[in-house]
Amino acid sequence: MASLNKVILIGNLGKDPEVINFDNGTKKMTVSLATTERYRDRDGNWQEQTEWHNLVSWGTLAQDIADKRRNYVKGDQMYVEGRIRSRQYVDNQNVTRHITEIIVDKMMSLGGNRPQQPQYQQSQYQQQQPQYQPQQQYQAPAEPQMPSQDYNGDDLPF
Repeated sequence: MASLNKVILIGNLGKDPEVINFDNGTKKMTVSLATTERYRDRDGNWQEQTEWHNLVSWGTLAQDIADKRRNYVKGDQMYVEGRIRSRQYVDNQNVTRHITEIIVDKMMSLGGNRPQQPQYQQSQYQQQQPQYQPQQQYQAPAEPQMPSQDYNGDDLPF
């Protein structure tokens, strides 16, 4: 039986990415990403819940960030694809710590919260790339209703 470990996140960087250079030439990028869910509580009031994700990247992506070919900064809205990895380690006080990370395969900016950069004049033959601008906040669908008491399980498609 096959399994799948795939994560897709859209959120904002919590800090500027940090790149660590190892003696063998390998580079590792780490950064935190915040995702925020908006929902209505029982009283109809809007609530927000923010989750923080630890992102780690190796290889080409980390190299691009280290070389400033991808200049990501705190607050940028990002699209991230990767996989979940949990690990544990023993800290300096000899306490075992558990950490969950997203090992990033793909990461790209969707715009962000940075100040507007000056626009350069483009010729009439160049097209400006559209930027992602969310039109509205996503709202999760209502809870599915349970089947009625007379439901017969024989109608399942598998």
